[in-house]
Amino acid sequence: MTTIKQILFAKPYTAEYLTVGERDLSKIDEKSVAVKTAVSTISAGTERANFIGDDAVSIDTTAKPPFPRALGYSSAGEVVAAGSGVTKVKVGDRVAVYWGKHVNYNILSEDNVVKIESDEVSYAEAALALISSFPLAAIRKVRFEIGESLLVMGLGLLGQLAVLLARAAGAYPVIACDPVPERRKEALENGADHVFDPFDRNFAGQVKEITRGGVKTAIEVTGVGQGLDETLDCMAKLGRVALLGCTRSSNFCIDYYRKVHGPGITLVGAHTNARPATESYPSYFTHEDDMKTMLNLCGGGRLSVKNLIKETDLPQDCQQVYTRLATDKNFPVAVQFDWSKE
Repeated sequence: MTTIKQILFAKPYTAEYLTVGERDLSKIDEKSVAVKTAVSTISAGTERANFIGDDAVSIDTTAKPPFPRALGYSSAGEVVAAGSGVTKVKVGDRVAVYWGKHVNYNILSEDNVVKIESDEVSYAEAALALISSFPLAAIRKVRFEIGESLLVMGLGLLGQLAVLLARAAGAYPVIACDPVPERRKEALENGADHVFDPFDRNFAGQVKEITRGGVKTAIEVTGVGQGLDETLDCMAKLGRVALLGCTRSSNFCIDYYRKVHGPGITLVGAHTNARPATESYPSYFTHEDDMKTMLNLCGGGRLSVKNLIKETDLPQDCQQVYTRLATDKNFPVAVQFDWSKE
C-alpha cells in the first residue's frame, strides 16, 4: 500500500499538508496511470482566489465551491504504475501531468499525461507545461501573424510566458505592461522590446506612438477591468484582444461603443477550458497538443522557461507559502513544490 499525501485548503486562509489515505497502486483502473510527483507548480491567480475563499473561483455562478479544496493542476513526475489498457505511456516514463493535484502520487487517466520526450527538459520545466499552454492558446486565438505587434497587459507568470512565446513566434514589437518595475525588468530579460507602466500619464499615447497607431494584437492577463480598459486604449483599428486573465469582478464599466464597437475590436475569451477536447484545428489546439508544443520547443532549445522559476518549496511549508501568496504583492512569478523526498 502507498501512502497518499496532499495539500488541501481546509478553509479560507488555511493550507494543510495531510495524509489523505492509502492506495494499492497495482489495482488502478484499466486506463489509468499512477505518477509519482517530482514537481508541481503554483498557479498564483487561481490558487490565491481559492486559498482566500473568493466566491468567484468558478465559471458556474449557481453554486459556491465547498471546502476543503484541492488545487495544483500543472505538475510532472514518473509513471510508477499503469493499468492493463494504457497505451500512451509505460512505467518509467517521465511525464507532464495536467489536471492533477498537489499530491505525492497523482492517479488519473492516461489522457491526462504527456510524455517528456527530451532528456533536456527537466521536471521543473515540464511542470510548467500546462500553465504554458494557457498563453499559447491566447496567442493562437488572436490569430497572430508573424511581424504583427503584440501587447501583454499584466506580467505575472502567464504574462511572462506570453512575452516569451510572442518573441518566439515572431511578434514585433513585443510590448509588456505592468506597474511593478521588477516585473517589467524581467519582461525585458524574457524578450520584450518595450515595457511600460500602465499607470503612467499618456501610457496609451506612448504605445500608439511606437506602434504607429496602435497594437494589432493583445493578451490581457491582469484579471481586472481596468487592465482590459487600458488595453483597449492601446489598440489599432480592427485589433484583436484575448482575455486570458480571469476577470472575476463584474462591477467595472467599459465604454464598449467607443472602445470596441466603433474601432471593430475583436474580444475573444481564452479560458483554458474553451478549447477542443480531442482534435486540434487552426487557432484552437487541445491541451495535449499545446503541451507537446511547449515540451518540444523547450527540448529543442527554441524556448527556455528555466529562468521563470524563482522559488522551490517543500509541500510541508504550504501554509507559509500560500499566506505569502495572499498578502505579498512581490510574491515570485513562478513558485513550485519539490516532492522528490516524499
